[in-house]
Amino acid sequence: MERTAYGQLVAWKERPQRKPLIIQGARQVGKTWLMREFGSCEFVSVAYFNAERTPELHAIFNKGLQPDRILEALGLLCGFNILPGETLVIIDEIQACPAAITSLKYFSEEMPDMAILSAGSLLGVAIHQGISFPVGKVEFLTLHPLGFHEFLSAMGRQDLLSMMQRGDCEMISIFHDQFIDLLKKYMLVGGMPEAVTAYITSGRPEAAAKVQQDILRAYEQDFSKHAPIAQWPRIRMVWQSILAQLAKENSKFMYSLLRTGARAKEFELAIEWLKDAGLIHKVTRVKKSGVPLDAYADWSDFKIYLNDIGLLACMAGLSPVILLQNDRLFTEFKGVLTEQFVLQQLVCQDERLFYWNPDNAQSEVDFVLQRGGEVIPLEVKAAENVRSRSLSVFRDSYQPSQCIRTSALGYRKQDWLENIPLYGMEQWLADSKAAADELH
Repeated sequence: MERTAYGQLVAWKERPQRKPLIIQGARQVGKTWLMREFGSCEFVSVAYFNAERTPELHAIFNKGLQPDRILEALGLLCGFNILPGETLVIIDEIQACPAAITSLKYFSEEMPDMAILSAGSLLGVAIHQGISFPVGKVEFLTLHPLGFHEFLSAMGRQDLLSMMQRGDCEMISIFHDQFIDLLKKYMLVGGMPEAVTAYITSGRPEAAAKVQQDILRAYEQDFSKHAPIAQWPRIRMVWQSILAQLAKENSKFMYSLLRTGARAKEFELAIEWLKDAGLIHKVTRVKKSGVPLDAYADWSDFKIYLNDIGLLACMAGLSPVILLQNDRLFTEFKGVLTEQFVLQQLVCQDERLFYWNPDNAQSEVDFVLQRGGEVIPLEVKAAENVRSRSLSVFRDSYQPSQCIRTSALGYRKQDWLENIPLYGMEQWLADSKAAADELH
């Protein structure tokens, strides 16, 4: 299974001023597989350790932080000599061993030629719970579930992916139905590697659904296992409310859906725990268009989405057999799956997540993007229902240079409005970001 992040790891390896690298991401997004695959392909040897499962590892790091002594002890633990330039050291679930995190500072300063790769599913949570962190001495990479491009590759449709990347609009339009069919499959299977593998191996979306159910159960078990005792009941309440939050006409997060009289300060830590664990994404409201968008954000108003579209479909109990037969998948559940799809493509491009909703107004644009000195509105439409009243209001108010709508329709340019097909969203985001970088 090809992951875009693999190329980022190769670039990290080749950098002359390389620092230890930490891969962040939720459980089950493929961090361990990626690290092992990278090590076996790019290094002579791999020394792999899991800090949750190796008690000896804690003893090694707690006895002292001298890099040469640590490497000698790790070599004895794994059974071979660890050599700079030849061996990749992997420390999985590093948040379970705080001293190992601290040691990265000394490897960065004293042994920069030693390739050290680590990962932590709950690293963000651990940092906010007081674990000391070597600021400026490490690099980060966030691994998400597979994006649509990675899904196409996993499905063996590199031909369609290459067509997309070339920007061949005429050819893309010819194969529109094939793209839509694959898009619907992605919306049900999602991007969790094990779920994708189960679907590819069996050809049955039910096999992916079984994996998704197991992942959702594992996430809920983490609440009581890893969250502070005082917070895990609130975390569970937030988690279990997500479907109801998104199903509302206005999907802004409402504390009143958690329980009568619930207040923000009671649940702020619970929401941040889920965010730090990589299980949810927050999309913050901006009241007006302006650069930087952060300056116009109302941080108290936000929407919450899951980390994976397949998990959302599974949580909602949507029937794969019925939904794959027609276009109901785009409109079912009030079009929330379509919004979730676009959000994941935004996340794949490391976009900041904002939506526009002015004070005392009915208009709302699903996402707004910052491109250099400009703000671009992005409206998401389910299936072929493409009336764009809110986008028109935004245009009349702020006169942006571009107004983007994404829907199940093919590519089309209509005066001030450009429609990007849903399956082309990830490529458009990458191209527009590259163009903005060139200008600035």
